[in-house]
Amino acid sequence: MISFTRKDGRQLSELRPCIILPHFLHHNPGSVLISMGNTKVICSALIEEKVPFFLRGSGHGWLTAEYAMLPSSTPTRTHREFGNMRHGRSVEIQRLIGRSLRMAFDLNSLGEKTIVVDCDVIQADGGTRTASITGSFVAVCLALYHRYGPGSIPQKQLASISIGKVDHMMMLDLNYEEDVRADLDINLVMDSENQLIEIQGTGEKSPFSRQELDEVLELGQTGIARLHTIQKQCLQDVVSHS
Repeated sequence: MISFTRKDGRQLSELRPCIILPHFLHHNPGSVLISMGNTKVICSALIEEKVPFFLRGSGHGWLTAEYAMLPSSTPTRTHREFGNMRHGRSVEIQRLIGRSLRMAFDLNSLGEKTIVVDCDVIQADGGTRTASITGSFVAVCLALYHRYGPGSIPQKQLASISIGKVDHMMMLDLNYEEDVRADLDINLVMDSENQLIEIQGTGEKSPFSRQELDEVLELGQTGIARLHTIQKQCLQDVVSHS
């Protein structure tokens, strides 16, 4: 990896400062505030005593997610989204969050219950979907822990990060200014056993090579491993102080 200092002072392979604050919402212990640099997302998880119609009578649980950006989360006001009025981008992102998290938890052991995850972006500076997935994993773990105890926390973590090629250089964890200039933009979701959950990638201005994809995967795996360490430490701190 070439040594290069980005405008915010980071190296190419360096994450923005990541902080996960547990129990952020007073009424919901299954909640966190995740900060990735200037991107901040409130992630919360609640367990409801019902499942969608297609799972009724199956004995199996479910997980679903919603994602939204608050009006003042961006420099120009973002309009609120209600019900069926959600933007296509928000629907696509919340489906990604739900798909990813369903891979991380044994929903069949829940019985007929639904984990509802809400991701509310209060400040956006790139990487809101990846921060939402990383923070929501911890929020769901906290919701399960406070209801069922420490044995309900999975042994492996799940997190997400962005990688992009900007000015002909591959960079980890893009902020907004980098993201809008990226020639290649990829989001990865991986677990702590280095298994891929999802890859979202686009050659924004030109095709990209297999060699570049391999570089993306290597860089992303390194960044996600660091996020797994932060997630694990947050959960250990909660359990040890309970």
